[in-house]
Amino acid sequence: MSMITDLSSAIADQRIRLIDLTTPLSSETPALVLPEPFENLLDFSLEQISAYNEPGPFWKHHNIRTGEHIGTHLDAPTHWITGRNGKDVSQLELPRLVGPAVVIDAVEQAERDADFLLDIEHVQEWEQEHGELPENGWLLLRTGWEHRSHDRAAFLNADENGPHSPGFTVRCAQWLAEERAISGVGVETVGIDAGMAATMDPPFPVHYHLLGHDKYGVTLLRNLGQLPTTGALVVVSPLPVVGGTGSPARVVALVEAD
Repeated sequence: MSMITDLSSAIADQRIRLIDLTTPLSSETPALVLPEPFENLLDFSLEQISAYNEPGPFWKHHNIRTGEHIGTHLDAPTHWITGRNGKDVSQLELPRLVGPAVVIDAVEQAERDADFLLDIEHVQEWEQEHGELPENGWLLLRTGWEHRSHDRAAFLNADENGPHSPGFTVRCAQWLAEERAISGVGVETVGIDAGMAATMDPPFPVHYHLLGHDKYGVTLLRNLGQLPTTGALVVVSPLPVVGGTGSPARVVALVEAD
């Protein structure tokens, strides 16, 4: 039996489970809100063109309007100034989009402190137990933030000082970019950086360091609690938009059944 046939059979008889890590995309999906004077992207919307009626008697179809970085989406290197000469989303190699996934659980820390930041020592402590982050893999940071997704205000969690959500320290972002051969990071929050990342040096350090080192980010993930700490395979499927700095994506994990 070939490996492909064996994989197909394992999925069919549920020896391998498929877990959708994607947040459903609608006009209600939380999106990043930039302060003035910066311009924000369009929220997602559907424009109905026909619905089995005169404009189209046998079909229903819509125009989609959305920004590149809305909903569960991938950030490509060209999204950030440090990656401006790098790849757009259509140029990302498929082997970089399919790889092993590891989950670092920081739910308790994020519940105690919405501004919790994962640091190098947290990752190294995790590695002492589970081994070094896998080459071409994805580091998925679980914070429990997905449980806020039904409430846009709670999800963005902003006050007079700005938004508050967990993420990575500056030094951890640089270390992951320079010292670990991962493809990228995935988070449950609206962006790959922490809510207060605009106040860091450099601002938005995960964008700055990872995208500047040909690594990627995926946001608004869910169901990370269904994944094992190690052993899952993740498939990230953005649209190959020519010139695109990112794209909404379907993200699926393959996990061996218990």
